[in-house]
Amino acid sequence: MEEYDTHCQKNLPEKIPDLANKDFRRRVGDCIYDFTRGTKPRLLNSVHTEENRQTDLGGLNVLLSKHFYYFGDNPVPLPDQLLPIVHRTPAHKSRANEKFLGEFVAWLYRIGVERNSLAGKPQRIDKIISMTPAACRSLCSKQDREENEDDEISRTDE
Repeated sequence: MEEYDTHCQKNLPEKIPDLANKDFRRRVGDCIYDFTRGTKPRLLNSVHTEENRQTDLGGLNVLLSKHFYYFGDNPVPLPDQLLPIVHRTPAHKSRANEKFLGEFVAWLYRIGVERNSLAGKPQRIDKIISMTPAACRSLCSKQDREENEDDEISRTDE
């Protein structure tokens, strides 16, 4: 994660949050910890609070993509034969879905979704745009914590 921070500072400054920015994408940047000041990373002014630290920094890796599809509030149901790729808990599957790759890409092409674009609006965008930075931080931090807790509960139930 320290490498991600360095990478963002050098190559992806738009990933470093700026809660005062009018562009919602700049408000919710995901490079939210500064590793340049000692052993404990400093939480930047972002949509998370100290209460999100354990979950935010609990993993070993950061997942980056230059090839993605984002549906947001405009989801498209998967065909039945692709339902096995659905992963309902935190984390990701790196190789488990390789046998579905060709069929999945062909399906994306058929439905006309453009690579690296937003097919729908992100969750909470209207709230994020209309709120003060402090209110946004409070709401987003709380909702992310609650979603992570729900994910943990569902993972133990499986």
